[in-house]
Parts: sequence; C-alpha cells; structure tokens
Amino acid sequence: MADDAKIELVRNWMIKARHDLSTARKAALAPDPTLDTAIYHCQQAAEKAVKGFLVYNDQRIGRIHDLRLLILNAAKIESSFTEWADIGDELTPYATAYRYPGDLIEPSIREFMQARKSAEKLVDFVLSRLPKTVRP
Repeated sequence: MADDAKIELVRNWMIKARHDLSTARKAALAPDPTLDTAIYHCQQAAEKAVKGFLVYNDQRIGRIHDLRLLILNAAKIESSFTEWADIGDELTPYATAYRYPGDLIEPSIREFMQARKSAEKLVDFVLSRLPKTVRP
C-alpha cells in the first residue's frame, strides 16, 4: 500500500484532471465560448490523469505533454492502457495547437466535443485503474 503522502499527491493529480475537465466545459458553454482554451484543458485533463497513474506506480513522469508516450509508459504497468494510444495521439496536439498565434486560431465545436469526450473517457478509465483511496 502506498504511503499517505503519495496517496495525497495522486489524489491531487486526479483533482487537477477533474478541474481541467470542468474548465473545458465552462469555457465551451460560456456566452462567448473560448474553444481554444477549452480544448487545451481537455488535453491537460488527460495528461494529468495518466501522470497520476504513473506517480501512483512510482514512475518518473517529467515535464512532457506527449500523451501517447505517457500512455505507453502506463501500459508497461497495465497492458490495457495500450487501447488508449490513439486517444493519446488525438489529444496530444492540443497541448500547443491553439495556445499560440499561428495558422490555427480556434477549433470547431465538433472538434472540441470529440476532444472532450475522449478526455472524459480516458480520465474515467484511469480512475477505474486506481484504488478508491486516491479518487477525488
């Protein structure tokens, strides 16, 4: 069993993931929606959830945003994570795609809805693989 400090740290990762999902929903539903910000928070929610799983399993996570890589690292611990690699590929670009001025300014509502759905499913999957003691 994990010690209290680790349990609290992992719980905090999962709380942050949930907060990112909440922020994504609120940003998209605002009277003047900011879908670029909303889609970024979808990626962040998924990233933080997978990092929480890795931390729980005593893995080093580093400051990376590559969800596929994080998911494949998690798959070394639990093989069912491999099924989520495509979702990692889908969400990873949103860490930067709309964050800075350039060719892409804002995603479509359809693109956001797909990213939100994928992020929610991945966060729920990760939570299902963690003990109840670390769930928010």
